[in-house]
Amino acid sequence: MLRRLYDWTLAKAGHPHAERWLFLFAFVESSFFPVPPHPLLGLMCLANPRKALRYGAICTVASVLGGIFGYAIGYFLYESVGQALLDALGLTREFPVAACYLREYGWQLILIKGATPIPFKLVTITAGFIHMNLITFVWASILSRGFQFMLVGVLFRLFGAWAKAFIEKYLVWLTIAFVILVIGGILVIGQLEGGGHAESDRCNNATLVARH
Repeated sequence: MLRRLYDWTLAKAGHPHAERWLFLFAFVESSFFPVPPHPLLGLMCLANPRKALRYGAICTVASVLGGIFGYAIGYFLYESVGQALLDALGLTREFPVAACYLREYGWQLILIKGATPIPFKLVTITAGFIHMNLITFVWASILSRGFQFMLVGVLFRLFGAWAKAFIEKYLVWLTIAFVILVIGGILVIGQLEGGGHAESDRCNNATLVARH
C-alpha cells in the first residue's frame, strides 16, 4: 500500500495543478498522511529549477499549516481521532516517549524532529495533546520545516538539475550536522539545568501520557 501511495505521489509531479498537489501533500503529511512530499518537491524542482524557491516555500507554508491542524487534532480530538491516527500509522508506542521529550525540551525537539525523517505528524499531534504553547510550536515548526524544504529549493535554484545528485549525496549529512548542533544545544541546556541522564532514561521508558 505504501509503495502505491509513493508511486501515486510521483505521478502528480506532471499534473497541471502540481503546485496544488504539492501544497496538499505537504499539508496532510504533517498531520496524518504517511507519504512525505519530498519526491514530488524534488521532481518539480528538477523540472523547473527557476521555481525551486517557490516550491520550497509552498511546502514550508503547507507543512506548518498542516502541523497546526495536527496540533488541533491532538488538542481537541485526541481520544476520537488522534489516537486512531497514531495507531494506524504505527506510532502509538512512540507517543509517550515523544510527549515526555516534548515536555522536557519543547522547541528544541521540534527543530530536531522537523528537520529529520522522523514523522513530524507524531510531534504535531503530541504537541497539541500536551497543550504546548502554540506560538512556540508555530515558530519552531517554521524554522525546522523551512530548513528542510527551502534547502532543497535553494540548491535547485542555484545549481539546477545538478542539484539532484548533490542533494542525494549530501542532504543527509547537512541534516545530520544541523541535528548535531541542536542536540549539542539541548545537552548544554540539560547540563546547566542539572537534568543529566536521568531525564533521558525516564523518557526512553515512558509508557503513560498525562494531558497536563
